[in-house]
Amino acid sequence: MSAESTPEPGIPGETGNEGRRDRAKGRRRKPRSEHRKALILMAWTAAGIVVLGGTGAGYLYFKLNGNIKSVDINGALGTDRPAKADNGSENILVLGSDSRSGSNKKLGGGADDGSARSDTAMIVHVYKGHKRASVVSMPRDTLIDRPECTDSKGDKHDAASGVMFNSAYSTGGATCAVKTVESLTGLRMDHYLEVDFSGFQKLIDELGGVPVTTTKNIDDKQSHLDLKAGTHTLDGKQALGLVRTRHGVGDGSDLGRIQLQQAFIKALVDQVKHVGIFTSPKKLYDLADTATRTVTTDSDLGSVNSLMSFANGLKGIGSGDMHMVTMPVRYDPADPNRVIVEKARAREVWDALKNDRPIPASATKDTASGNAKGVVE
Repeated sequence: MSAESTPEPGIPGETGNEGRRDRAKGRRRKPRSEHRKALILMAWTAAGIVVLGGTGAGYLYFKLNGNIKSVDINGALGTDRPAKADNGSENILVLGSDSRSGSNKKLGGGADDGSARSDTAMIVHVYKGHKRASVVSMPRDTLIDRPECTDSKGDKHDAASGVMFNSAYSTGGATCAVKTVESLTGLRMDHYLEVDFSGFQKLIDELGGVPVTTTKNIDDKQSHLDLKAGTHTLDGKQALGLVRTRHGVGDGSDLGRIQLQQAFIKALVDQVKHVGIFTSPKKLYDLADTATRTVTTDSDLGSVNSLMSFANGLKGIGSGDMHMVTMPVRYDPADPNRVIVEKARAREVWDALKNDRPIPASATKDTASGNAKGVVE
């Protein structure tokens, strides 16, 4: 999986140029084709499992170490960045990549055009003491001003206005995505984690599945998901379908999908803590091998020792210790398929995280949110 990619039209699979506004008022676009669906990436998947690599020794350690892909984000971005917080907190940018190369093509559909997109993005803020975390989902359909950035190969990319948030990764890969998030929030991203379709599915299968309860039927042929209301243990394929579905439940929006993703993350965190992974050396190694093959990290996390230390710092955080919100947005009046940042309320979120404080309820009150909350428990 390449951490760099070429520019892609605004909504993959639809008309338009690199996410620019379509001003045809009152017209909704056709549902996105299956091969352009989004994929969730969870810091908790990578971090919660990679710690298992710490039991490896000798050649096993070097094998796991050799699995990890990393990007030198600090080197590419230089010093023109927000200052690191000195209050003991950390911010991690977590991205999902939908590359169609290799085994991802079968899972995601579509052609292998050599590109990849970040259709899911989350800022994970770990508070001082590493006992609590806030997670802020960044809607991929948000219209933003993307800053000028330099990718990890040294290629420069011009700034752009009124483009979709996920165009940052399409244009300049991981480093441009980090630069865009830092420009948008004023927060320094201390670390970066990325995973793709096949890696996500394998991680869930290695865990033995994730139990969830659905309060409504979910039937989405585009994401190959058919779940009746009730309790299920989702395998990797089903879990991938759940976090990608838009049209099977709710209003078909990206915001509704984010609500499903957030609920699944909490279930996943509980499952990682519940599974008796340390009682089976084989399971331990298989999980560590899959996780290290799956993730792309910033260079500071680009070794088993670094990932192990990082994950150890997170393992005390359970689902009840996580506050999950979506970046405050409103629908674009010119295009209902796009959203715009509610700047004043978003500033409440970023100021709270910058000062290592809980996100106030007022920051997300009455903002656009979708209507899939409570569908997954």
